[in-house]
Amino acid sequence: MVEPKVAELIVSMDLILQDVTVPKNIRKVVEDSKAHLLKPGELNLRSGNAIYALDSVSEDVNMPLHARTQIWNLLSNLERLRE
Repeated sequence: MVEPKVAELIVSMDLILQDVTVPKNIRKVVEDSKAHLLKPGELNLRSGNAIYALDSVSEDVNMPLHARTQIWNLLSNLERLRE
């Protein structure tokens, strides 16, 4: 079973994944981050791996502004999970 906070993040990630204006390489990183969150194990480790992946593309110049804002929101929420 997925934790409620993680489930909210997955919904946000799915919105980015369905957005065709977001470049494929960024959607791939979001997909990988989603996979990290869904793996079994310690929540701190899973969220840390997701943060690491998303942080690598958060400043991509090809990312639309609305997607950048969504990525930053995801990063912020993931940081709260780690605490």
